[in-house]
Amino acid sequence: MSLQGKVALVTGASRGIGQAIALELGRQGAVVIGTATSASGAERIAATLKESGVQGTGLELN
Repeated sequence: MSLQGKVALVTGASRGIGQAIALELGRQGAVVIGTATSASGAERIAATLKESGVQGTGLELN
């Protein structure tokens, strides 16, 4: 399945299942917006996406 040209919003993306989903959606071509309840979590998912070659960012939302 190709998600090229799509944007995926993933809540709870800084760890666990949310992080795994965010990474897989990115590997399938989606631009990923990963949310976390803390600034450090948002920074963590942004770094994880970048290290994995996935286009996206992290946002703190609570």
